[in-house]
Amino acid sequence: MSKKIKKNDNFLELVPFKNKNQKWKLNDQGLVQIIIPREGILDKIVRVFFKTPKVMKIDLDLQGSCVWKAIDGERNIEEIGNILKNEFGKNAEPIYERLGTYINILRNNKFITLEKVSD
Repeated sequence: MSKKIKKNDNFLELVPFKNKNQKWKLNDQGLVQIIIPREGILDKIVRVFFKTPKVMKIDLDLQGSCVWKAIDGERNIEEIGNILKNEFGKNAEPIYERLGTYINILRNNKFITLEKVSD
């Protein structure tokens, strides 16, 4: 059961959930590619004049793909950080500062939500 996040909650204990409507796939290198349909009326108008694509694709790097794959609705941010530490070692440092920034970027773009999950 999830509870509302409060300002004094421990960020590392929050559990990220992927947006159920967010489309994504693995590319040929096994990296995550987030797919964003551009179906708004303005997008359609711009597409007519500027030949823009119908979907926008965001390619994640190795560490970003690792984080995305680790988001399963069960692991909290601390556990995802441990996966990064095991996978990339010192190349992931400073782990929790970088992971926190990345999680917030995903959240601000509505790719994920964060929830406080009670035991």
